[in-house]
Amino acid sequence: MTHSKVPTDITIGVLDLNNDPDVGKLRTQIEQNGGVLHALDLNLSTDLTIAFSNLIGELSIGAIDIVMFRTAAGVAQFMENLQQHDRQRTLNSLADIEIIAASIRARAELGNFGLTPTVSVDSDNNWRNVLKVIDQKYPRTDRSGSPLATRQIALEDCGDWFCLSSGLEVRGARVRTMELFPRLGVMEKLGVQDFFERLETRTFEVFWFQSATAAAVFWRLSKQFGRARLTDHILDHHIVVSASQATTEILADRGLPIDVTCGDVPFSASVDFVAAQISTLRIRKSNSINTMSGPTSSSNDPNAPWYNSPFMKACRGEPTDVTPIWMMRQAGRYMAEYREVRANVSFLELCANSQLCSEVMCTAVSRLGVDAAIIFSDLLPILVPMGCDLEFVKGDGPVIHNPVRTSADIDRIKPLDNNAELEFVMETVRLTRQDLPADMPLIGFAGAPFTLASYMIEGGASRNYAATKTMMHGDRGAWDQLMQHLVQSISIYLNGQIEAGAQCVQLFDSWAGCLSYEDYRTHVHPHVQKIIASLPSDVPVINFATGNPALLPLLADTKASVIGIDWRTRLDDAWQTVGHDRAVQGNLDPTVLLTNPKEIRRQAKIVLDQAAGRPGHIFNLGHGILPMTDVDNAIALVDAVHELSQR
Repeated sequence: MTHSKVPTDITIGVLDLNNDPDVGKLRTQIEQNGGVLHALDLNLSTDLTIAFSNLIGELSIGAIDIVMFRTAAGVAQFMENLQQHDRQRTLNSLADIEIIAASIRARAELGNFGLTPTVSVDSDNNWRNVLKVIDQKYPRTDRSGSPLATRQIALEDCGDWFCLSSGLEVRGARVRTMELFPRLGVMEKLGVQDFFERLETRTFEVFWFQSATAAAVFWRLSKQFGRARLTDHILDHHIVVSASQATTEILADRGLPIDVTCGDVPFSASVDFVAAQISTLRIRKSNSINTMSGPTSSSNDPNAPWYNSPFMKACRGEPTDVTPIWMMRQAGRYMAEYREVRANVSFLELCANSQLCSEVMCTAVSRLGVDAAIIFSDLLPILVPMGCDLEFVKGDGPVIHNPVRTSADIDRIKPLDNNAELEFVMETVRLTRQDLPADMPLIGFAGAPFTLASYMIEGGASRNYAATKTMMHGDRGAWDQLMQHLVQSISIYLNGQIEAGAQCVQLFDSWAGCLSYEDYRTHVHPHVQKIIASLPSDVPVINFATGNPALLPLLADTKASVIGIDWRTRLDDAWQTVGHDRAVQGNLDPTVLLTNPKEIRRQAKIVLDQAAGRPGHIFNLGHGILPMTDVDNAIALVDAVHELSQR
């Protein structure tokens, strides 16, 4: 091989585990060629021996029913750890129970040790595909429930183990993770924070993973010591080098990027191998960073896979081959899959669990066949960091135990200045975007200021909004101050969702229908205008309020590109009111889904006929799917809209 001089301006970061001799060789080669190596020296603790011994003990007494290996490196590390144990006895124990190989490479590695998996996952090794295969192998029945109920599963500790663990627990299993790779000793943690600060400030350009163990240790450290906002993208701005296919598997399984894999290249030649590609890698990495999803590229990049989807084209008022459809509350209690998840967690716990939020929405999207997804969340979590004591009470719905009734109460309300306390919602956006089909647009959302204010003031739902209207009419100063707090908070919240990966956002004003035209125009409309004006101009905004068709001209008197229509007015009349230069969304009465497929098709055709094939129509319900809806009726609506609207 022709030697390629390492660029003199190149800097490389690496983990040096227990004075790894490969790191010493790497340092010599790089420094001889004028480069710089930054190594984090770490001695691995023997604490893992205790955890692994406990695992082996559980296997030997039959306390574990299923073992799941995610990666070949995990299998190899498991077998290496067996050197301090009765190897044959453990292999016999494994042969007597069920083994799930969650990747092709894991299955092959198990075969090297004479083990044949009970279940193998041959598709991409991600948690959703794994659960799909598991559901086929262990189908749930109405009489006996899930075959996984109460079974103990030992799960290889990987990047998305929490998503997979949550999915398995929803199916009734008891999950314990297998920590196969070594941990750090207490004294070894002292220099880690400084190392990650240097990583964040890009002290080095290349990060080199010389082993699968280094990849596993780095991922664990990034979770423990990295900034929350960097954890999932901590290496996006670095050229990432993997020394082997096993290392690449560990990196990929944990969601870390890989720019070059040395593979079968001898370690002695790997520096030259990478050096020869540095110029190309720098260009490729720069292009990758420049095209990452953001407030502008996510919706306005014509190269994005979702840009020419029917939903996005309709938002822009462009002709489509078929009328796009999605439904409010399309992931909810009417679906058995959702009810299974909710049986194990409270509603607020579900909203705070980004992995489960992604799972329930992606499951709904896949089953229904809709053209857009909306993040699974709720209108009210934004109020918690603002100072509201929120609880979802069974039978009563959301309750705020410290309602806002006076100017003094408003003084304790803290408007958001960042999304730190709502990071779980941003993570829901990121995970759902990642888990959806690439061409499926994702919608973020927030409650509109009047609806949120009414919850804050009433302390929950209300029939007449007496306390809310009393403040609105009786103390204009207090009302405007509360509105200003909400405008600031909602603007930050929605912009955060857009930055996290949403292609569109919707403002829900569920209770605005209780207001007259004049009250809405005077006390609410200016604040909605400010929120929508604060959002990127190229990101579609759906402005939706229910209950009073008289408010439609005011909803349209904003920069919102789509106006949501409820069922209380004809779609053609509403579109004429808001102007044909705007897209519209709606507007089937949700109760139609309680009838039958024939009637659903008839009613869908009425709405489509009113739209008259005009570009810019997004089919939706006039509000959310009702809990008693038959899921097959929801599917029938999607099928009918797609069939009847083909052009």
